[in-house]
This record gives sequence, C-alpha cells and structure tokens, in this order.
Amino acid sequence: MTERSSAPELVIITGLSGSGKGTVLKSLEDHGYYSVDNLPLDLIPKFAELTKDSPNIRRAALVVDIREPDQLQRFPEVYEKLRKRILTRLLFLDADDNTLVRRYSETRRPHPLGGSKTVLGNVQSEREQLSAIRALADYVINTSTLTVHQLRKRVAEHFGSTESAQLQIYVMSFGFKHGVPAESDLVFDVRFLPNPFFIPEFKNRTGKHAGVARYIRSFPQTGEFIERLSGMLHYLIPHYVSEGKSYLTISIGCTGGRHRSVMLAEEICKRLRKHGYTVRVSHRDLAKT
Repeated sequence: MTERSSAPELVIITGLSGSGKGTVLKSLEDHGYYSVDNLPLDLIPKFAELTKDSPNIRRAALVVDIREPDQLQRFPEVYEKLRKRILTRLLFLDADDNTLVRRYSETRRPHPLGGSKTVLGNVQSEREQLSAIRALADYVINTSTLTVHQLRKRVAEHFGSTESAQLQIYVMSFGFKHGVPAESDLVFDVRFLPNPFFIPEFKNRTGKHAGVARYIRSFPQTGEFIERLSGMLHYLIPHYVSEGKSYLTISIGCTGGRHRSVMLAEEICKRLRKHGYTVRVSHRDLAKT
C-alpha cells in the first residue's frame, strides 16, 4: 500500500441499500477522511469546493444513494463536472439480491423505497435505478461474502495510506477510586505493587518523578510485570490490526491514578514506540486527590 497524493481528494460512496455504505464511510473516516452521509446532490459541488480550498480538509468522503431518488438521474452530469475540479473517485457497493434480502430480514429495517413492494422487488428496482451510476464507478466491491472486517480491509487497500492505516494506540493511567475509563479496550490493575503514596517524600509527587519511578522499579515484581505485559501486547496488537481495529485504548489503573499507574503507563508507551507503534499517553487522574 502506497502513500496517497497530498492533493485534495473526494471519494463518493454509492450502491445498493444494505451493501455496507455506512461501514465504508466509517472506515474512511478512520483513515482521515472528513465524512458526510447522504449529502443532497445540489450541495456536492459546494462541498467539493470547500474540500479543495480548505487547508484543514485534504480528503473527504460522502454517501449518495437512493434516499434522494429524484436527483439520481442528474448524478452522472454532476460527477463528470466534479472530476474536472478535484480528484474524485467513485466507489460502488454491490451485493447479491438474496444477500440483501437476508440482511433486511435480519435487521428488520424497512427498505428506503418503501413498503409498496416486497424487499426483493425494492432491491431489484434500486439496482435498475443505480445501473447508470454503477457504470461510472472507479471501484466496485461486492460485499456478499465479506465480513465487516474484510470490507474495512478492502477499503484500506484502495484508499488508506501507510500512515492512516496504522493502529492508533492510547495508553491511559487512571485511579480505580475514580472509576474505570469507559473507553478502555484493555484494563490492567497494578494495585498489587507497593504504593508510593505511603512514603512521605513521595505522597505529593507523581509517577513521573524520577524518585517515585525508581522506588516502583525497585521491586522485582515491577520488572516482571512490565516484561509480561509488553510481551502480551506485542502478541495482541497485530491481531487487533488484522481484525480492522483503528483505535486501541490500554488503561492501567492503581488506587488513585497518580503514582504506580502513571509510571507503568509511561514505560509501556516507550516500549511500544520503540517497536514502531503510534502511541499517545495520558494520565486521567494525575491532578486528582
């Protein structure tokens, strides 16, 4: 996978209802695209101009589908004009009729074309209405046999860059007495380590202080825990990547979130960075008492 051009870029997602357009839009958002769902056709040229001229939005993605049926016949004309103004790519998502009918049956959601026909009838009608747009597509992905993770991977192959495709890892220290962070994917309890809080000279300092860090490191279980946790993370992270996960939050907690968890979070962050991962560290409860 190669780096994409830094030139402004617009990706338009369209296709059959139930084929995975929402999943693709979210995946592109995770890859750094500014994303908009179901933008009215008349606003697309203006949106493209904003993308082209904005210093902060270099890549954008939007969904156009059957929810605006009266405007679809004008889409080919609008799309050809867009291609002359900005790098524009059209992704069409398809799926077999039986697959789409099954998906609607499983979710029990009504088809956007309404209830005057059967679901199969609506799928076939929608396919016919979108046939001219499908013919313009730069990419067509049939999602009939794809899992959500496989679809996200396919999107990354077409539209992701090396930088944006990396898993974003967040290491957070916290105090259990203030509650476990709701955004946690992995939670580790380090309250088994001796607590610097009960050492008078360390009580009002934090795990960032060199003396506090040395004290915590002085116990053999600290070093063993760091090695074991690092090894487990190096095993787990590639599997999270292969499953299409974009963000991973690793939370390390002690009692108050000011000493042991802070020191451990900083150390784990350093080790992950040495292995080439993009990591950010934060200390949620550092200023709390």
